[in-house]
Amino acid sequence: MFNLFAVSDFSVYVIIYVTYDIILSGNEPMRRRDLTQKQQKFLSYIRDYSRDNGVWPTYRDISDHFDFRSPNSVTQNLQALHRKGYLQRDDAGFHFEEEDGTPGKAVGIPIQGVIAAGHLQEAIDENLGTITLGTLFPQIEKIFAIRVSGNSMTGAEIMDGDYVLLIDDDIPNGGIGAILYNGETSLKRVFYDELGLRLEPANEDYDDILVRPDVFEEVRMLGRYVGHVNQNGIYKSAGYGS
Repeated sequence: MFNLFAVSDFSVYVIIYVTYDIILSGNEPMRRRDLTQKQQKFLSYIRDYSRDNGVWPTYRDISDHFDFRSPNSVTQNLQALHRKGYLQRDDAGFHFEEEDGTPGKAVGIPIQGVIAAGHLQEAIDENLGTITLGTLFPQIEKIFAIRVSGNSMTGAEIMDGDYVLLIDDDIPNGGIGAILYNGETSLKRVFYDELGLRLEPANEDYDDILVRPDVFEEVRMLGRYVGHVNQNGIYKSAGYGS
């Protein structure tokens, strides 16, 4: 399960939610009620967007599409779709009901057999289970995703629009991670010194950011980088699990 929000070079975006393994309360699904024309357009937009992009649109995407003046309008529409039975809701946020009607079923890549990487041998065709995100990331319950806005980490092959995967863990000296400082966020390589932090970009066009908090300012480690996702696939950090 991933909580998804966007982070840029020190600009905060609104939180949205995307679920992977969906946990439901076990209650009977609500009976669906008729939607207004505007609610139908809203539902069609988020359904089409999630189908085409593999993730839900952000509040900003939705607000821009419908010309909403406030994120409140997005929330109100989501709540209306939930009340009328078109969306499910749990601790991770709003989501669609599973297509096959089986809540909580994890989608994975089927393992269909064994192939020799040495001498030729008889093909073995059998069902060996599935590869899921839990296979790739054993501590998946501690991992969440952040959408990147900006080009300061391109030298680490983290591009604008990618989704970085962060684990709720300390960031080692020189490691990549997300920092919250005085209400603002940034994804950088983190170095510690006696005065605070130095946030180093992976792009020569950007300068280091020196974080020198006083006693009234908050610095929080949001998470350690363990990989990223884009349209080309999932990339796992070599340091994951260390």
